[in-house]
Amino acid sequence: MDYDVVVAGAGPVGLMLAGELQLGGTRVLVLERETDPPPARFGSMGARSVNAPTVHALNLRGLLPAVEKTALRWLGALPEARSERQDVFVGHFAGIGIRADRLKPPEPGEEFLGAGVVSQGDLEAVLAERAAALGVEIRRGTALTGFDAGPDAVDVHIGPETVRAGWLVGADGGRSTVRGQAGFDFPGVDPVFTGRQAVVDLADAHQLTAGGWQPGENGAYTLGGWADGDGPPRVHTVEFAAPPADRDAPVTAEEMQASLRRVSGTDVTVTRVHVGTRYADTTRQATSYRRGRVFLCGDAAHVHSPAGGQGMNLGLGDAVNLGWKLALVARGAAPDSLLDTYQAERHPIGAWVQKWSMAQTALSTAQGPRADALREVVAGLLDTPDGATHVVSMIGGQWQHYDLPGDHPLIGRRVPDLPLTDGTTMAAHFRTGRAVLLDTGTGAAAVAQAWRDRVTTVTARPVAYPDQPMAALIRPDGHVAWLTLGDTDQEELRTALTTWLGPGRVSGDGGRPARR
Repeated sequence: MDYDVVVAGAGPVGLMLAGELQLGGTRVLVLERETDPPPARFGSMGARSVNAPTVHALNLRGLLPAVEKTALRWLGALPEARSERQDVFVGHFAGIGIRADRLKPPEPGEEFLGAGVVSQGDLEAVLAERAAALGVEIRRGTALTGFDAGPDAVDVHIGPETVRAGWLVGADGGRSTVRGQAGFDFPGVDPVFTGRQAVVDLADAHQLTAGGWQPGENGAYTLGGWADGDGPPRVHTVEFAAPPADRDAPVTAEEMQASLRRVSGTDVTVTRVHVGTRYADTTRQATSYRRGRVFLCGDAAHVHSPAGGQGMNLGLGDAVNLGWKLALVARGAAPDSLLDTYQAERHPIGAWVQKWSMAQTALSTAQGPRADALREVVAGLLDTPDGATHVVSMIGGQWQHYDLPGDHPLIGRRVPDLPLTDGTTMAAHFRTGRAVLLDTGTGAAAVAQAWRDRVTTVTARPVAYPDQPMAALIRPDGHVAWLTLGDTDQEELRTALTTWLGPGRVSGDGGRPARR
């Protein structure tokens, strides 16, 4: 093999996946058709919300400070600390804003690590730097042109060159070459609106209303955002019409001006487009995320309206879930069957996101007095503590978990970043991408010795529970796989370790599984 895994696409999802794979001990090649990453200037064109599962994953890998530092907006305090700021909005549903002071205080034990909005260019820079530091090979301006997938390897064609890899992952966007050539089924619904965003020069911006969505007969627009101030403004239009035939054509000043005039009812003039993009609410999901040695990740596996900012987070969740599993299988530590859990765990979350996305599209594009009445009712619900908290927590991914065997309520959920008696926190022990076994004297650490090449054992106690005997196996993605309060059932723990990390080492083999 030239590489263990080839990843098509160097967006946030592809870069996050490549870092996870390399951290897991595999050799990774990333192919990106674009020559340059998104520019730092006008970075808000690619502004993306960062939700709870993403923040948790970034915290586990030590990347949260760098992302928070570059954020366009960051909410690092608990909701009650912001309750007096009525002008702070924490999100929206179908364009209806949700105020921070409407959120209920968190329940005891709930954890809020922060959330915010980041430039896609800045996030990609953080993830690219991390991937390069880990040894990932990234080839920009180099597109995957085809591949031949067999039972034992994938021959990946890069123009006249061919490289052989154990696995191929398509993280190459909504019009994925990998998905198309592999023949994945991609059912769904066609778009009903077209969105356009651009950083522009306006000759008569006074004709437009800045701040918030401004509705019109043909759609809506916003003026301002994170690219305004001293620089040129950012305009965003949504029209109730299908996208143009040539989706890849550059967004011109004439196109942006025509769209802005249609939705605003003004004769505003756009003299220049510095950078622009268009999108639609096409909603499709691959029926399977895997075909043999080929996987889909991120927008290659699912597309939907960007309303609510969930697309990037959904893709990053895919990458964090798949990365450690594929690394274990690729290096021969775990059986191929572990990869079946990627589909089982991620497909239902993707389907949920699509339903909420389509609900927002239905509400935002409906017209007439009945639609106006419905929006007024929903706005009233979102102005209540129960309504605002429910929608923000759902869109923010706070609910997301996996159905894993076990009775404790933490099993299948993200491990809290508990302070420990040795001065560290739980998150600090996940930097290497290995599973973590917390054992406060139950005998679990002795059982885990057979997996010591894949497990980091922590014996410090959680500060909040200094006298509680406990043991927990936490997967490399931070989800609790097994937990006990009291003495360890050794057979039960061995089953959990084998299920998620493959067989334990044989005595005398040095603790390193053989590469396949």
